[in-house]
Order: sequence, then C-alpha cells, then structure tokens
Amino acid sequence: MVGQDKSEWFRKIPAVDRLLSSPSILDAASQYPRNLLLKAIHHVLDQIREQIKTGDGLEDPSLLSLEHVSQKVLGTVERLNRPSLRQVINATGIVVHTNLGRSILAERVLERFRSIAGGYSNLEYDLDRGERGSRYIHVESILREISSAEAAIVVNNNAAAVLVALDTLAKGREVVVSRGQLVEIGGSFRIPEVMRKSGARMVEVGTTNKTHLRDYEAAIGPDTALFLKVHKSNYHVIGFTEDVDTVELVNMGRKYGIPVVEDLGSGCFVDFSKFGLIKEPTVQEVLAEGVDLVTFSGDKLLGGPQAGVILGKKHLVEAIRANQLTRALRIDKLTLLALEETLSMYRDEQVAIREIHTLNMILVSPESLKAKARRLARMIGKVEHRGFALTVAGGESKVGGGALPLLVLPTSLVCLTPGELSAHTLEEKLRGYDPPIIVRIEKDQVLLDVRTVQENELKIVAQAIRTLSQL
Repeated sequence: MVGQDKSEWFRKIPAVDRLLSSPSILDAASQYPRNLLLKAIHHVLDQIREQIKTGDGLEDPSLLSLEHVSQKVLGTVERLNRPSLRQVINATGIVVHTNLGRSILAERVLERFRSIAGGYSNLEYDLDRGERGSRYIHVESILREISSAEAAIVVNNNAAAVLVALDTLAKGREVVVSRGQLVEIGGSFRIPEVMRKSGARMVEVGTTNKTHLRDYEAAIGPDTALFLKVHKSNYHVIGFTEDVDTVELVNMGRKYGIPVVEDLGSGCFVDFSKFGLIKEPTVQEVLAEGVDLVTFSGDKLLGGPQAGVILGKKHLVEAIRANQLTRALRIDKLTLLALEETLSMYRDEQVAIREIHTLNMILVSPESLKAKARRLARMIGKVEHRGFALTVAGGESKVGGGALPLLVLPTSLVCLTPGELSAHTLEEKLRGYDPPIIVRIEKDQVLLDVRTVQENELKIVAQAIRTLSQL
C-alpha cells in the first residue's frame, strides 16, 4: 500500500448491506442470528479499516473483494458463536489440572445430570414430611457414613470452608498456627489473608522448618479460640524439620478446651501407600486422631465437583450451619448431585478406584500406560514428514492441583521432535485444534502424556497429529 492513496482502499471496502446480501452470508443467516452476523461484519470491517490506516497486512486489493471479506465474516461469526467454556483434551499428564477443570466426573454422575438438571427435584423439600427441608441432607448422611464424622456440611470450595469455620468459631479471637503452614494456594489465596477476612487474629508459632508442641502451648491466652493445622499439600519442606503430631496437638487442645481445626486441602479417602505410592493422610485417619473439625476440597483427590467439605464435631458444624455466611457460600443442586454420587462410590474402595477418573489415572500401572502410548502411535501411523518426528518414550506425570507434590508417577509419552516445524508451532496447532489438545513442551520436544488422555479421545489426538503431518 506504500505510495498509494488510502482513500481508494477505503472506497473498496464492501458495504454492510452488500455483505448481508452476499450468497455465503445469506446461507449463514439460517444458522446464526442476524445481530451476531452484524457484530461479525462490523468486527471484520473495523479490522480492515485499521489495517488500511496502518498499512499493515493489505497488499493485495483482492483481499477487499466481496467474496474474501464474506469468508472472513463467516470465520469471525463462527468464533463469536463458539462457547467460551469448551471441552479440551488434557495431554499434559497433570491429573488434577486446575487450569483445565481439575477432576473429571465419573460416568454415573453424568448419567444423573439430565433428570435432575432438566426437571424439578427435592432440593429443599422433605418428601416424608411434605414440608421444606434442607439441601445439605443429600450429602450429610453419606459423608458421615464414609468418614465416621459426627456431622457434615458443604460449601462452594475449601477456601470458603476455612473462611466460614474461622468466621464462626474464632471471629475477634486468636487462632494459633505454625509458620511452616502459612501456605499460598492457586490464585494467590493465602491462609493469613483468609484468616484476616474471617475476622480472626492469627498467632504464628515456631519457624518455617520447625514447630514444637511447646510453641503452641506458649501461645495460649484468654483469647485463644482454635489451633489450626494446614496440610502442606502443594509443597514440602525436607531436611532439618519438625512438625507437631496431630494426636499431641489434639490432646493439648482438650487439656485447655481449645478445638483443633485441620485444613487438609486435598481430601482423600483412599490410602495411596497401599499401592506403593507416597502416604497421604486420609480424611478418616485425621478424624480418628481426634481433630474437632476438618475441611477439604471436593474436586481434588476426592475426584468430584468443586466443593468445600466440613466434617467434625456436631456442635461445631451446627454453629457453622447457623452462620449467615453459609448461605452466601452454599452449593447448587448440580454440585450436590455430583458430590453425592461421587461419595457413594467410596462405599466400595474398588468401585471408587475403577470409576472415579482421578483415582484411576493416579493408580493406573506403567505397563498399561506403555501399551496405551504404543496404541496411540499405531493409530497415528507412520509420519513421513520433515516437519517433525514421532517417537514413544518414558516420562513422568504429576498429580497436580496442589496434591502430593513429591509424588512422581512413571508414564509413557508420545513425543514430537521438531524438524521444519518448531515445538512452539506444533503446540500452537494442537491447541488450536477442535477440540483443543493441551500438551507440554520440554527440551524442545512436544510431549503428549497418555495418562490424562481418555480412551475416547485417542482417535481425536491421532487425527490431529496426522493433520500436523500435512502442514
């Protein structure tokens, strides 16, 4: 466009009416609302005008033809009409991937969605008495059954569970917590800030690496409301360290009449150490040690929907239930449905391991993953392309979601080694596929970890990689 009269280019831009009456957009009018088509047209025309002003990207006058601009409009309207929340394929190997929605719900949970979501339900209606009931009864009974807790209540996430517990039991008073447990979770949410928001006053004891029982005892005063333990689920301190045993802290709490609240972060009902993995304290074990109140997430190791579960002594849970903040933090019927169905599987540990995707992906054998990676490679077929080379190799997966940070899971990878196409280009093309395939790049290789690729997604991944070989 250098040296040319820009006004000539502006005059070549197709008018809105011409675009609306063009054959391709007339065909699209039966599929998309008129206001969406207009939005797409104006978006494309604004983009073209900006390109003319800057002289960037418009060297050929044919780019302003009715046919070419119409095609740009159709591409734009398709993008505008696409839902913002979309299915993606997780090929990162991170099982509880916070950015990708954390846990996948089990099939039996999905089967119940249609009838409950598409109709009325007894959410807050007592069918036996024919009067208003409580939404929390739908999960309280099963939670008490599988955990042996006296009482239970559920809010919308674990940060909310900690917040409402502190607001109820320690507002305006002191909560004693070890310095080594002042964790920060995803999104920069920190225990000290959650505590401050609750109105409780934090009393730090011990040091980053060492806290003794005597530190807690020395901090007790007339305003001490709680001892708080926070599970270091997203990091681990090794070396010259010491933590106070839960049973010891509980005994001291009983001696002085101070309840112990433990934030477990990733609530787990299965003892992973039985399967040769790192020991993670289970909810049942923590409650059996005498902790007065325990909180944890529903969508991490539990493998259910986002929720914050509170279990413990009945008088403490009832006090939380009566807090007006609980209503603001309550969960909806679909979350209750998903949580109830997920929890019911824990009645039989083998059923839970088989049907809850999070548990299954963590506990799947390396041999099964190797066979899966080879199967995917066969589905892709021989790649005769200078853009990249394809191999199968061993690698490592992570649990993710701030759970089991030291656990490294051996896995199998399908590796794309760049040739004429860079690793960045390969990653970008896979991310732009429909549905998007999210991978990781390490040492200039694109890695697809089959641990988190579901069986029904293998064909899609294979087709996407074959498409790459045609670039």
